[in-house]
Amino acid sequence: MYDGNDQKTVTLSTIKELKSKGEKIACLTAYDSTFAYQLDQAGIEIILVGDSLGMVIQGHKTTVPVKIEDMIYHSKNVSSSIKSAFLISDMPFMSFYNSDIALENAKRLMQDGGAHMVKLEGNQSQLNIIEKLAMSDIPVCAHIGLRPQSVNKMGGYKVQGKENREAENLIDEAVRIEDSGADILLLECVSSLTAKKVTEAINIPIIGIGAGSDVDAQILVLYDILGLTPGKLPKFSKNYMTGKNTIQEAIASYIQEVKTKKYPSEKYSFK
Repeated sequence: MYDGNDQKTVTLSTIKELKSKGEKIACLTAYDSTFAYQLDQAGIEIILVGDSLGMVIQGHKTTVPVKIEDMIYHSKNVSSSIKSAFLISDMPFMSFYNSDIALENAKRLMQDGGAHMVKLEGNQSQLNIIEKLAMSDIPVCAHIGLRPQSVNKMGGYKVQGKENREAENLIDEAVRIEDSGADILLLECVSSLTAKKVTEAINIPIIGIGAGSDVDAQILVLYDILGLTPGKLPKFSKNYMTGKNTIQEAIASYIQEVKTKKYPSEKYSFK
């Protein structure tokens, strides 16, 4: 585990090494310098500047209104205060609708925003975009399963991979995505059994959010684990401020539970 005392730089190679050792990887979202600093000091390995900022920062009902300028701005704020964590930034809705646009926006996220990797939601239709970015030496995290940017098309927030056909499609997508050059895969709201099968089918590290305990890494929205999100939390989220006196204690508790495989338990997973 990485902590603020030694400030070891986490790279893509580090993440792959952790996977090879079977050590779980702890990830959280951040959208500003102050919280990013706290996560970095706590030893979080991956920070995601997620387009979830559209809801938790901007107050929208979905991530769809988030623009590339928003992502660059918040990525720059986060990157300014981290010394060791690996920084992934989301490519927002319609910022990668073709390979040329995707390349330009990914370049901006890395050059202007300070991202180490970009993340894009999609399925097999984005394979040529992933390949284009990979061939341009841009590290890519692909995002399948529940895709919040496509929630209107998908008909709402539903668990993915529960049916055999859905599971087969997700496994096939994951294999094709890896073959296209993606470096990391994120699975969101996926049946634990299907997530396990995906993990067994590919070699790149897998980050899960609501995808059970068999994936390589876990990520949650920071505001959720700090009990700041209004209303009911998603089933897979846990309030780590319960019984804690400080934000730092809550973050440390989350990291420890991920590392010791205590989180996620079945309570925070989908069958």
